[in-house]
Amino acid sequence: MSRLDWAAIVQHAAAIVRSYDTSVTLRQLFYRLVSDSTLPNTLSAYKTLSDRTTRAREAGTFPELLDRGRKIHRYQTFTGPGQARGWLASIYRRDRTEGQPHGVYLGVEKAGLVVQLEDWLGELGVPILALGGYASHTFKDDVAADVYRVDRPAVLLYGGDHDPSGEDIDRDFVDKTACWAKVVRVALTAEQVDAYRLPPMPGKETDARAARFIARHGELRQVELDALDPADLRRLYQAAVDQFWDVSAFEAALDREAGDLEALGRWPA
Repeated sequence: MSRLDWAAIVQHAAAIVRSYDTSVTLRQLFYRLVSDSTLPNTLSAYKTLSDRTTRAREAGTFPELLDRGRKIHRYQTFTGPGQARGWLASIYRRDRTEGQPHGVYLGVEKAGLVVQLEDWLGELGVPILALGGYASHTFKDDVAADVYRVDRPAVLLYGGDHDPSGEDIDRDFVDKTACWAKVVRVALTAEQVDAYRLPPMPGKETDARAARFIARHGELRQVELDALDPADLRRLYQAAVDQFWDVSAFEAALDREAGDLEALGRWPA
């Protein structure tokens, strides 16, 4: 690690974080640096990046990173009814998927990417499913129940790593939920790894799924979804959504929502 110019690396890392429109996790930042060959894909490099960026943040020279695992838990409180009405109006949403021909769900392997999906496509009101690896039985049941409640042909648009486990996670989720009319793997595919010139890492030969992966792709390799430029990932998700989205139905839902907000504004003081 002493051969690496960490002052230059931290400066480059700060530029990457500032290029995002949303918050970024340390993991996302690390794989962006691995992807552009700034860092090796090692635990030592990850830990050193964590240490160096922490010190830089403490010195006020590095932007904040997202910590999805910790937050302050507190009840929502108000100073009075007027403030409560203002808060309700600020968060009020109708179901913006009303009238859509499909129930569109955005799936992603990494919970750290949820904040980006919310920023890019959250205004549509479509649900986001962060599997976080192999999903629990409870979560699978909850998703299936939600699909049946919506009662429209359900479409899963999914992004995950290109490696043996990354390809199997969505297969397991789809099989166990058994509620999808259509499943689209948005990313990462072998073709995308080549098209976007994402540097593959050696895969784990001990992975029980390695042999099947090699049979499909001819080699064992691992590419993290986080390594893909967020602008490219956004375009891939948007293009997938566009295949199933009725713009006129969405605009009608927004008109109904605007009417509801006007009614909220007429509440007596």
